[in-house]
Amino acid sequence: MSHDLFEAAKAAMAKAYAPYSKFPVGAALRTEDGRIFTGANIEVASYPEGWCAETTALGHYIMGGGGKIVEIAVLAERMAKCSPCGGCRQRLAEFCRPETKLYLCDASGVAEIVTMGDMLPYGFRGDILK
Repeated sequence: MSHDLFEAAKAAMAKAYAPYSKFPVGAALRTEDGRIFTGANIEVASYPEGWCAETTALGHYIMGGGGKIVEIAVLAERMAKCSPCGGCRQRLAEFCRPETKLYLCDASGVAEIVTMGDMLPYGFRGDILK
């Protein structure tokens, strides 16, 4: 199932708006019911006030009704195995479980599989606020 998620992240990366960093990134999230939500990084002149590919994908995911995220793929044009930044790890943790698979991709496909728990072992969880 991971290759189609890689292809979705790759298609999203092609739509990145990265005129300042020249570092296009694409991300794709899959929910338990099979829906895929994608995003690309978007930069603005008030650097670094843009947003990451994962954040864009999460926006589409929320607007699309949400659900349980079971897989995530991240791909950068100029870096193999690009992982989500710290802020995106925290944002993703809000909607994922520690066992959610995270595919770190290179130009040909999935290069490494980790979990969100591996990437953010002590992430702040909103459930403690209840």
